[in-house]
Amino acid sequence: MTALLAANRYIQNLPQYLTLCEHNYLRLLKLLPAERGVSSVRKVKLGNSEFALTIDGNAKYTLDVSIQQLTGMVKSITPLYLTVRLYNDAKVAEIVHHDYHQRIKPSYGYPNPKMHQKDEKYQLNAFLYDWLVACVEQGRATLNWDVNNGLV
Repeated sequence: MTALLAANRYIQNLPQYLTLCEHNYLRLLKLLPAERGVSSVRKVKLGNSEFALTIDGNAKYTLDVSIQQLTGMVKSITPLYLTVRLYNDAKVAEIVHHDYHQRIKPSYGYPNPKMHQKDEKYQLNAFLYDWLVACVEQGRATLNWDVNNGLV
């Protein structure tokens, strides 16, 4: 029985996950406020929705950013709220909280009481990737173009 459970356990593809987080880092840098101080805010419009990117914490190697939906909410659906941590030394960004929940585990046993998917963390970061691509390509905000650091 234990061998069967171990065989069905989800194992994350680390190179694929890190590549996703690297792409998220580069795109998120383009959307961050020019001033990187705590409580700095940048607003982005995407379609009929407006989002605020707020710097929550700025340490030597990390930067915490919250992404909150301000307008364009649909009734009975919770507005988007994500906390993303950027690791400046590794140049990766990943979601650490979503919708005011506690930390996201790398994988979950299935079934579980909260009905998280086995690869919940990967799926949330893939959603962040899609959202960032849409914001950079179709959103309305002044982007931070830094030619000197090769982000163009």
